Amino acid sequence: MVETAIDILSWVLLLGGGAFGVLGGLGLVRFPDFYTRLHAAGVTDTLCALMIILGLILQAGFSILTVKLALILLFLLFTAPTASHALARAAIVDGVAPDIGKAKRETSSSNT
Repeated sequence: MVETAIDILSWVLLLGGGAFGVLGGLGLVRFPDFYTRLHAAGVTDTLCALMIILGLILQAGFSILTVKLALILLFLLFTAPTASHALARAAIVDGVAPDIGKAKRETSSSNT
């Protein structure tokens, strides 16, 4: 009974993480400018990694593999948001401006 519940929860986490990865990729294609694309990639990348690794930890049980996966997760939780922040800061320093007009045009055209 408990093993079945753990399997179901781990598969929900694995499939949810995969879905967030696909949605992040869709955001990279669909969003209009660099900053919105960076936001889509950064948020979904962190959540995707968190869910997938938690699902793998549940599948692995208590072993040395669990410790290794937890260390990988800890590393990713620190580096992914830091990398997104560094990319945004580099874009600001380089003078990349948000394309506010294009976003407004797309919003207004979809409302009509």
